[in-house]
Amino acid sequence: MSFLLGPVSGALVAGGLYYGYSNLMQARTQKHIQDLHTLSVRLVETPALIMAPPSAATRVTPRPFSTLVQSRWNQDVASLYAGLRDWDTRAQEWGKRLFYGAETRPTGAEHR
Repeated sequence: MSFLLGPVSGALVAGGLYYGYSNLMQARTQKHIQDLHTLSVRLVETPALIMAPPSAATRVTPRPFSTLVQSRWNQDVASLYAGLRDWDTRAQEWGKRLFYGAETRPTGAEHR
C-alpha cells in the first residue's frame, strides 16, 4: 500500500495546483472582460459638451505698472543714446577745430 501513497499524493498535489491555476486564470479573465467592457462603454458614451480651457490670450492680465516702468525705461535709454550721439558729434567738431584751426560747419546737434 505504501507504493500507492506516493503516486496518489502526487496526483492530489497536481490536481490541487491545476485547480488553483485554472481558477486564478478564470477569475483574472473575468476581471479583464469587465475592465474592457467598462472602457468600451466610456469610449462610446463620450460627453456631448467638452469644455476647452481658456486661451492663453484671455488668461494674460494687463499690468499697467510694469508697462509704465518699461516705457519709462525705454524713454530713458533712448534719451541717453541721443545724448551720447550729440556728445560724440560735439567732440568731433571740437577736435577738428583744435587740430585744423578752421571753423567747421555747425551741425544740427550744436544748435540745440
